[in-house]
Amino acid sequence: MKVSRDQVAENRQAILEAASRLFRERGFDRVTVAAVMKAAGLTHGAFYGHFASKDDLVARACAHAVDPAARAAAGKPYPAGMRDFADVYLGTDHRDHPAEGCVFAALGTEAARASVETRAALTASIRRRIDTFADSAPDDTAEERRRAAIGGWSAMVGAVILARLVDDPALADELLAGTRAWLDRPTS
Repeated sequence: MKVSRDQVAENRQAILEAASRLFRERGFDRVTVAAVMKAAGLTHGAFYGHFASKDDLVARACAHAVDPAARAAAGKPYPAGMRDFADVYLGTDHRDHPAEGCVFAALGTEAARASVETRAALTASIRRRIDTFADSAPDDTAEERRRAAIGGWSAMVGAVILARLVDDPALADELLAGTRAWLDRPTS
């Protein structure tokens, strides 16, 4: 049966959405191609019409997870400024639902050992996020704004990782709230 170009694009989108969600939820190694295809509502055999390998899927799913246009199309656009972003990012909903959240907090250490293509896609996203945050930072010079963007975002990612890691709900909440308070402190 011949599939239209529109259907091929929809199927690819469904695969990327499913893979992105499953990878963030379980990690790269604990997700099989068969599980991704089942979650996408497609047969395992359809996979190779879209991707050369699981590594290819990992790279493209990570790129998809951090693509601002894809997030906006899914009704989950990133807030532009770092402070607005922190309101969402340091929330308990983000902490408690890694499959729907940030790929860096969910897969950071695992992604550091991923393919060159995966790391390149994530590096490009990191650069975009730093630039976006730096553009909204209140500091005087471009260097200060960039430093604030890097430090603030790094603190947020680290706080979410630690809040997900601990087995003490009160400490998990404190990690998020403490990081938020640190970001809101006066800088001068």
